[in-house]
Amino acid sequence: MHIFFTFIYLLCNLRVCVDVRISCVSVRCSCRVYSHISCVYVFVPVCVCTLCMCAHHFCHVFVCVCMHIFYFIFEYLSINCDFWICVCVCVCVCVRMHACIFFLLLCMYCVIFFVCVCVCLSLSLSLSLVCGLLHIHGHVNKIMTTYFCCQSRTPMPSSVSRPITGAVQSGAARPISAISAAGYSSSTTRCPTYDPLGQSRGPAPPLEEKKDDTPEEKIKLLEKKVNDLITESCLAQSMGNSQLALEKAKEAERMERALERQREQSRKAEHINVHLTYAVLLNLANQYENNEMYPEALSSYQLIVKNKMTNAGRLKVNMANIWVKQKNYPKAIKLYRMALDHISDDYKEMRIKIMQNIGTVFVLLGQYSEAIASFEHIMRKSPNIRTGYNLVLCYYATRDADGMKNAFHKLLAVPLDVQNEDKYIAANDDIKSNMLMEVIKNDKLHQMERDLKARAERYVMTSAKLIAPAIEASFAAGFDWCVDLVKNSPYVELANDLQLKKAMTFFRQMHFDQAMKILKEVAKQDSRVKSAAANNLASLFILEKDYEQAERYADLAVNADRYNPGAFVCKGNTEFVKRDYVKAAEFFKEALRNDSSCTEALRNLGLTYKKLNRLEDALGCFLKLHSILRDSAEVMYQLADIYELMEDPHQAVEWLMQVISVVPNDPKALAKLGDLHDLEGDKSQALHYYCESFRLFPCNMEVIEWLAAYYVQTQLYEKAIHYFDRAILVQPSEVRWQLMVASCYRRSGNSQKALETYKEIHRKFPEDPQCLRFLVRLCQDMGLKEVHDYASKLKKLEKMKELREQRAKAEQEVSTRSRRTDSAASPTENTSSVPKGERAAAPVTSLPASGKLYENSGSPKELDASYIDPLGPLADPPRVGAKKQADDDVFAGEDLGDELLPE
Repeated sequence: MHIFFTFIYLLCNLRVCVDVRISCVSVRCSCRVYSHISCVYVFVPVCVCTLCMCAHHFCHVFVCVCMHIFYFIFEYLSINCDFWICVCVCVCVCVRMHACIFFLLLCMYCVIFFVCVCVCLSLSLSLSLVCGLLHIHGHVNKIMTTYFCCQSRTPMPSSVSRPITGAVQSGAARPISAISAAGYSSSTTRCPTYDPLGQSRGPAPPLEEKKDDTPEEKIKLLEKKVNDLITESCLAQSMGNSQLALEKAKEAERMERALERQREQSRKAEHINVHLTYAVLLNLANQYENNEMYPEALSSYQLIVKNKMTNAGRLKVNMANIWVKQKNYPKAIKLYRMALDHISDDYKEMRIKIMQNIGTVFVLLGQYSEAIASFEHIMRKSPNIRTGYNLVLCYYATRDADGMKNAFHKLLAVPLDVQNEDKYIAANDDIKSNMLMEVIKNDKLHQMERDLKARAERYVMTSAKLIAPAIEASFAAGFDWCVDLVKNSPYVELANDLQLKKAMTFFRQMHFDQAMKILKEVAKQDSRVKSAAANNLASLFILEKDYEQAERYADLAVNADRYNPGAFVCKGNTEFVKRDYVKAAEFFKEALRNDSSCTEALRNLGLTYKKLNRLEDALGCFLKLHSILRDSAEVMYQLADIYELMEDPHQAVEWLMQVISVVPNDPKALAKLGDLHDLEGDKSQALHYYCESFRLFPCNMEVIEWLAAYYVQTQLYEKAIHYFDRAILVQPSEVRWQLMVASCYRRSGNSQKALETYKEIHRKFPEDPQCLRFLVRLCQDMGLKEVHDYASKLKKLEKMKELREQRAKAEQEVSTRSRRTDSAASPTENTSSVPKGERAAAPVTSLPASGKLYENSGSPKELDASYIDPLGPLADPPRVGAKKQADDDVFAGEDLGDELLPE
């Protein structure tokens, strides 16, 4: 029994503790809710609920205490109180039965608490709205009151009966919150100052100075410097200064490392800016690549790929491009394929470009079958002009005729997505519309469209010219197949261009008839190439010297296209060959008016002015042409020639020096320089340039003659003999070079060698009188017996020469008399013709002869075999570069013998 009551007691105490614990938690929760919602109306219901629970718990405790008191009284009085004990136990049990209902009561408390909170929140919101409206009303009332107080000094009667809305105490601003007091006061000030900005409170306290020595500020400053260095590096590269861009990139990389160390020191290594590191390394790799420092660029790219930074897989394309530049094609293909594996199918254009790079590398390796596979895949997925052209080239390399045809067909089927030019033509005469069309016609987008179309046409034309001889049995059949296919494609305008290419190919193959036939057919058509075809025909007829046909087709070219400068150039050429230089100049000027950069018209106009002796105008034309063609040696040479004609050798030498700087191995320019220095009297420079010209072209007779004459003048006969021997090789039928060789031997004192040379010359040229004279004189000086033989030969030769001349004069006299007879001249004229004929024959009788000397002389010592040395006398050497004078007769002044006169 005692154990039972003890157990009930413990349960009662435990329940009391639990109830008290729950009551405390409820109080704490109510305080927290109150602190969060900041509403005084929530505290009241929570407190009520808590008091109810506390009263309930007090009742429980009171019943338990009474039961124990009764129990001890009964025990002390030793009264049989089993009945009363049972009654007390029943009462306690009944009271304790509410334990089951406890949780229900707790739920009811929670519902009551939630409803009270909602009601209090609604009331708080309503009160806040009302207070806000009253606050606004107070400000409006305050503004109006201030305005009326300023307008009138008299106090307003309404301001005494009612306090001013929005008044503040002790200068404190009105709080916005509806929880605290609004701060109204019954101030006696009848017109308070309106201060919405709170200027009456004095100046604001100074801002706290920003501390730059904190780790966070140092990190931010370093990040800004790194970003600025990357920007400067990119700007330097865009301006073409690769070296400066690389220096900035290296500095940015060093600064980024300092930033990492700063983070580690401040224990913020987990906040590393990975994107900044990626930007630094990527820019550094690009600058290394731009400066052709490929190993360093590869190491930078490898560092990005190894750390798996953003878009690391795509950077393998850059690494592959570097391997291509280093001609390591297998590694490039491997990296291209790895990049292709890292890029998803969503990036279609990028995958196509990588595939195109793979095909190009296979072409560089000579593996055309693998390249064809890559290009075919691209043409199926996303066809483009460049890939189609590469496919044609690969099939041409493999000599696959069917593949070339299919690839050319695919090339023509590629859409250009370029709109028609008609959209740039104004539909009306509106000035604004026309101005807009002019602006659009010359914008970058239209220029890009024109470039795309021009590139596509160039690919088509090149492919057709390449495969035409290979796809069919003959060149003409292949071109016809290409022309037929082009006519049924979007490039129908190129059909006539292909016909022109076909004609030019016939020209190169020397099939002029077929070429002219094609050109005539194209010239009859009304197309954009009609003028070009007629122009080519005119040029062809000029080369054939058929100037009438050339002029006809030149007129046709001009009429077909008045804005074609080539047509006017061709027309001017026809007038130039007819020596009508004035008209030719007019046509060349018209060509320049159509196209001021037409170099052919400018050159021909300068040459025409030279023919007209308008040297100043010719000089202006060639100076303008030189500004267009800066490295043209022909233009510089023409300028030098014009300055020489204008008697300005210094300017001529300067322009010829520029010619030599462009083409240092031009023998004609070097010879011209030598001639100019010779005219100025600078023999050393002239010798230098003549020697250089002879070294490059040892067959120029003018250069050989100048060098030989120079060494004869300086009495270096051995060197002169070398150049005379070269002249003999160039002109073996010219006897004077051999005579000069013999004279050099004679002057150098080698008489025996000179005699042998003269004998060899006489053997080759037995009818040369000059050689016989030298032999007579030389044999006479050496006391040889052959002198009589050579003297008799010379006598016979002179006699035969005079007989020939007499016969020629007689034939000329007979022909003159017959012409006079046919003209029915008067007898006086006929009789006068005889003396004229005699006078014509008189010079022959006065010719010097040597036969009389040889016959009348009794010994060789009495023979006078005078002669003129072809090298000239020693005392007065010939001028360098001067023309050879006529040989004087060695027997001048001697009387003719009767045996030398005609019979």
